[in-house]
Amino acid sequence: MYENSSQSVSTSSQKLLKTDNLVRLNVTTALVQVLVWPFIYINIFMFYVFLKKHTLRAEPRYVLFAQNLIGDAAFLLMTNFVVVMMHVNLLLPISVCIPYVLVMGMVTQVSPNVIVTMCLERYVAICMPLRHVSIFSPSRTQIVVAMVWIFSFLKPLIDLIIFLTMVSRSYFSQLNFCYYEILYLQSWQRELRSHLAIANIAVITLMLIYIYGSIITVARRASEKNKQTASKAQRTLLLHAVQLLLCTLKAFTPYVEAQIISVNVDLYLVVRYFNFLTFDILTRSLSPMIYGFRDEKFCSAVKYYARCRATPIVSSK
Repeated sequence: MYENSSQSVSTSSQKLLKTDNLVRLNVTTALVQVLVWPFIYINIFMFYVFLKKHTLRAEPRYVLFAQNLIGDAAFLLMTNFVVVMMHVNLLLPISVCIPYVLVMGMVTQVSPNVIVTMCLERYVAICMPLRHVSIFSPSRTQIVVAMVWIFSFLKPLIDLIIFLTMVSRSYFSQLNFCYYEILYLQSWQRELRSHLAIANIAVITLMLIYIYGSIITVARRASEKNKQTASKAQRTLLLHAVQLLLCTLKAFTPYVEAQIISVNVDLYLVVRYFNFLTFDILTRSLSPMIYGFRDEKFCSAVKYYARCRATPIVSSK
């Protein structure tokens, strides 16, 4: 039923994913490598530090941060593979690409979901300190982590179900780049994605406003020592909010790109590449700097292992 239309979409999507300008292709691919690989190594090293230090594994905020590191590193690796695929013109069967893009879609959703969960964890720690130990106990933190990953897979799963209802078997043998847009055969799917993402931003923004307001209220009523803790939580929450804002701004890019693509394909390629660098690569690279290097306890552990255990760790609780 959709064989002819799906074939034309597949052919056109290949053209829209890759520029014919060889110089631009080489420069953009090289720039992505320069930006991606240092942060992949940093994320992997920080996750190694997390695994080596029992005191870090025992605290829920570091457990959640570790999930962020995993998600960001996986996202950078997988998207970089797509960039290399386009550079060498490597086309794979759709049937091979589907599992790949589903995992890519999941790790794309993990970071924003983990950041929201980290904000909630700080809210409980500051506003409900007596219940923090029970709510974010080691076992329940693991359940929260599992729920984050499952929830992150829901959107790709829904996209897959819609995709399967629209294509014929012959479509799976066609060759294409393993890019997430292969799941979107109709323009209304891209528009729906944009609308749902904007609604998601609105909900998250309201949550952050409530959490931040609650922490400010607690900070005003707390003792001097607790005020310092609450003040630090406020700054952490603000940094999380900035990172989350950058992550969620990605939701507006499909809408902008959908408008540009109907006007000028070359301009679309430039805008899409700019959005990719800004809202995918650079945003995902902020996690180690915002949280890992800023947190005194985690940073001291990173320095310790970076120096091959040459100096003792001096960390404050």
